[in-house]
Amino acid sequence: MEDFPEFMKHPANRIVAANQATPGVEGFVFDGIDGSQMAFWTCRETAASAAHVHEYDEYMLVVEGCYTLIVNGERIPVRAGEEYLIPRGVAHSGEVRAGTRTIHAFGGHRADRVQLFIDSPKIVATGQCAAMQPASGS
Repeated sequence: MEDFPEFMKHPANRIVAANQATPGVEGFVFDGIDGSQMAFWTCRETAASAAHVHEYDEYMLVVEGCYTLIVNGERIPVRAGEEYLIPRGVAHSGEVRAGTRTIHAFGGHRADRVQLFIDSPKIVATGQCAAMQPASGS
């Protein structure tokens, strides 16, 4: 595969450009009930990410290509099929080759979505189960 499947790239899950630490990437985010997030990124161009710190752990898996993490001045190449855990509070940056795809899991809120103005369904409680109903004009 050269790209993530289309169902993983729904426009409602696109990460807003201001939340991207690396220029030239396309990302999509999914939320866990506990506030954690998973992100899927495709790097369209060779680029570097700015040094940053999270107040939660970050796990990354390189699906295709290579992402070179820079942690405490050490360059750590993470290649396709390899994974890395960045503990909370550890400053890190990186360099990515064009065509690299990565999956990240964050122990907290990392990215916001692009705001779309679409009619989204709302959940209505019906006894023990929740039923999906189309959103009303309210």
